[in-house]
Amino acid sequence: MSTSTTTIHDKQLGIFAEVKSTNHEQVVFCNDNASGLRAIIAIHNTVLGPGLGGTRMWNYATEAEALNDVLRLSRGMTYKAAISGLNLGGAKAVIIGDAKTDKSEALMRKFGRFVENLNGKYITAEDVGTTTKDMEYVKMETDSVAGLPESMGGGGDPSPVTAYGVYMGMKASAKKAYGSDSLAGKRISVQGIGKVGMHLVELMHAEGAIITVSDINDESLKHASAAYGTKVVSGNEIYSQDVDIFAPCALGAILNTENINALKCNIIAGAANNQLADEDEHGNMIKQKGFLYAPDFLVNAGGLINVYSEVIGYNRENAMRDTEKIYDTTLNIYSVAETQNIHTQQAATMLAQKRIDDILSVRSTY
Repeated sequence: MSTSTTTIHDKQLGIFAEVKSTNHEQVVFCNDNASGLRAIIAIHNTVLGPGLGGTRMWNYATEAEALNDVLRLSRGMTYKAAISGLNLGGAKAVIIGDAKTDKSEALMRKFGRFVENLNGKYITAEDVGTTTKDMEYVKMETDSVAGLPESMGGGGDPSPVTAYGVYMGMKASAKKAYGSDSLAGKRISVQGIGKVGMHLVELMHAEGAIITVSDINDESLKHASAAYGTKVVSGNEIYSQDVDIFAPCALGAILNTENINALKCNIIAGAANNQLADEDEHGNMIKQKGFLYAPDFLVNAGGLINVYSEVIGYNRENAMRDTEKIYDTTLNIYSVAETQNIHTQQAATMLAQKRIDDILSVRSTY
């Protein structure tokens, strides 16, 4: 066996070990030299239905980083759909590249061909780095796409619905912590004011919250300050703000040991995916510190609920009504976690997995 063959073989074993540890059903690597497409589609679980999850375009430092991200994100989609009562499985895709310079019609349409080849097992939608316009290109090659513009019968940008779900989870958390779900006068820090974060700031501002924000985009910070009177801080300063609620709405894995120790809040509730750097270690750490943590895959499910509404026949009012249920589910998660003396991420995962197991037993009965 040559040295090069051994290296490839070892890498393959490493990838399969990683997929086995997360119990993914299928991982597809997509390459097209003509368009420059390099993408990974990860299908985690399809017991409840086809895997639905957005396509993220990001300039990952390494391919291993891209694989790790898509595996974590797709697993989160499984539990997000399950705990929201949707007949969907979990999946996700990432495209490696700079969304500002590497994206093209040809690249998105070629990606659509790879989605089409999965024969309906994966339904894609927009995510970080992709837009409804990109989904129009994907639609040219496959019907397995949601997050389309309203002019094409879709729900358009799902970020307002995602923000509304986080808002519902935040209000439920306030109800648990303070006995009232009012956010009037509450001090809230928001890390990341992109599309979802900005809509969340708007909702909180309308209720009279006192808001501090951070972001890498100066224009977003200027807009938030001018429109909503937010205080602006930079970088890691956001973790040490003396607030009632911390809302992480940027990228994941930010709730690590260092950042959790810096927090001065009672509640953590935000839109970012996979906020816990390590689910058990940092879920328990948050519990021990006495913070209320609203599990991310529960409170940020509004976007998924919105695109699922497209799949079954879009109705904005139904999507908003279903998203509002996040309030009661959040309170239920706190109750289960308290009763069983476990952290809230564990409680939410347990309830989501129970629904998957229950439906699997139904479908395996002949």
